[in-house]
Amino acid sequence: MATITTESMALEFASPESLGLDPAMLDQIEQLMISHVEDGHYPGGQYAIARHGKLARVYTVGNTTIGDSPAPASDSTLWLLFSQTKVIVTSAIWRLVDQGALRFADQISDHMPEFSRNGKGEITVFQLLTHQGGFPNAQVPSEAWTDHELLRQVVSDFTLDWTPGSRVHYHGTAAHWVAMALVEAITGRDYRDYVREEILEPIGLSDQIFVGAPEDVQGRCSDIHAFEDNVMVATDLNTIEWRAAGAPGAGGYATAHGMAAFYQMLLAGGVLNGTRILSPRVIQFAARNHTGDRVDHGMGMPMHRGIGPHVRGYTPTIRGLGTIAWPSTYGHGGAGTSYSWADPESDVSFSYISNCMAPEPWHTVRLDKISNLAHASIVEL
Repeated sequence: MATITTESMALEFASPESLGLDPAMLDQIEQLMISHVEDGHYPGGQYAIARHGKLARVYTVGNTTIGDSPAPASDSTLWLLFSQTKVIVTSAIWRLVDQGALRFADQISDHMPEFSRNGKGEITVFQLLTHQGGFPNAQVPSEAWTDHELLRQVVSDFTLDWTPGSRVHYHGTAAHWVAMALVEAITGRDYRDYVREEILEPIGLSDQIFVGAPEDVQGRCSDIHAFEDNVMVATDLNTIEWRAAGAPGAGGYATAHGMAAFYQMLLAGGVLNGTRILSPRVIQFAARNHTGDRVDHGMGMPMHRGIGPHVRGYTPTIRGLGTIAWPSTYGHGGAGTSYSWADPESDVSFSYISNCMAPEPWHTVRLDKISNLAHASIVEL
């Protein structure tokens, strides 16, 4: 059911034992994933764990499609990240802050004057990316996926549901469409090109993480599935157009080992494969808990929002990062499918991705179990 290879890995392998990880705990993750596939919770999945710039384990199980002749997954399969994409694209904002082209305290309308329409003139980049912008349910139509002048007009026309900064409420896709329109306004470049050329290519991840998957790599993309009336079906997102669009809040594709490597870059203070793309300080600021224990009204619990990722914090429960995670652990999940995170205390990064949007409460329970096993594998601090 599984493949374990070394193809196209951005990090070198080292044994779990040499990295202070208990292989028996990692074996349990694999057995849990096998049981999920056998029990029909998802067709396939992949996980990866890394430490000190080395990959300890990559494991792939199951299939990328369903039906009479399902296609087997491999270590090079690209999985839909859904909202995990947010951390990837937000790092483009961090880079602009590093370069002095932008401040988190800037109002978006400082760089996109038309965004001030409908009472949005005072919304800051900080409010936008900590899910305090005030328009959590705004939508971007498919015709704006590739027409980026239209995209700028659409996001400028967003209307407010509540006063910006007055509450924390998860913005599923709206905030990051605005953020990438902002990147385009500042740089004059398609945000997908900017993310690829300024973030992913320099650190050797442009073949492992895609925000906008070109047609010549889409054969590596797993289908994404969902349950309808308790029956697993392929969704309407398995199209050339969706995969190529690179929706910044929900449309990236990646391998789990690519995501583990990306988070290793963050843990290393912005460096991977000898190339620096971010400063340590901007990462430390972005990965800080900026919303305290305020309840995220979209999630029904405190989410300890950073500027891109969210943070474990000290509350009794947290979504996806693992209950037993160190409080400074940060990362993000994807709708009903996945989570990736980094633990600054241990230098461990972890990514788990599956290809079916699972219902609650099963989804949250399995994420907690899998992340807790990964944390429990850290036996040398």
